[in-house]
Amino acid sequence: MKKFEEEVLLGTRFHKVKVNELIDFIVKSAKLPKKTTIGHLNVRGMNFAYELPWYKDFMNKSDLVFCDGFGVLLGAKLCGCRVNSSHRMTCPDYIEDLALACEQENVSLFLLAGKPGTVDKAITKLKAIAPNLKVKGHHGYFKKSGEENESALKQINEFKPDVLYIGFGMPLQENWIVNNLEHIEAKVFLPLGACLDFYTGAVYRGPRWMTSCGLEWLTRLVTEPLRLWERYVIGNPLFLYRVLQERVTKNLKKRSRRFSQY
Repeated sequence: MKKFEEEVLLGTRFHKVKVNELIDFIVKSAKLPKKTTIGHLNVRGMNFAYELPWYKDFMNKSDLVFCDGFGVLLGAKLCGCRVNSSHRMTCPDYIEDLALACEQENVSLFLLAGKPGTVDKAITKLKAIAPNLKVKGHHGYFKKSGEENESALKQINEFKPDVLYIGFGMPLQENWIVNNLEHIEAKVFLPLGACLDFYTGAVYRGPRWMTSCGLEWLTRLVTEPLRLWERYVIGNPLFLYRVLQERVTKNLKKRSRRFSQY
């Protein structure tokens, strides 16, 4: 399996991986006799990792972590990391390519996400472009413990998917993986947030030119201000402040090392 170069930002690591490399990693990992965990980081995820030790631990112990936001790229560049736009990807842009790769390599997929009905729409769309894809699903609106959780686990384990896509949103999806990993018969655990909502049109992402230049968050804020204002109006500046703090600290350490050489 190919090893990807790592970058570390605010104590949390992610890999310099491109979308075709990510898909290849998922498909190949699905054929290994072990469980593989994949994480993704955007500004919100970085803030969670900064504030929640278990969340940072989840990311730093995952087999692969990819960048899912221009904010993370910007923060990484400000702190001296060598990354570019090819190292950032969002699931709605590549989910059909993933489905095609799974179909070609006979890798099964289970979708666990969205409101009732969203998964069915997603499966219909995916089967239209990958008719031989082995895919099943279950909505994500169930209690994450007790009987409802056990019922969902039973459906997953009856299917025994090679890839399990979990889309509950951060940090619920990662916490669910931590609590249920040992009880699930799946190979690859892939938390991808609201991907199916965007893919099926249940949630509006905004025009292509905005999503391509990192302004998708602005569309979401305008369309859902009451729910998302804290995430973006407070979360984005807070992340930038923490990044600038880290940059200053790194520069001071560099200067200190230079002076110590004299």
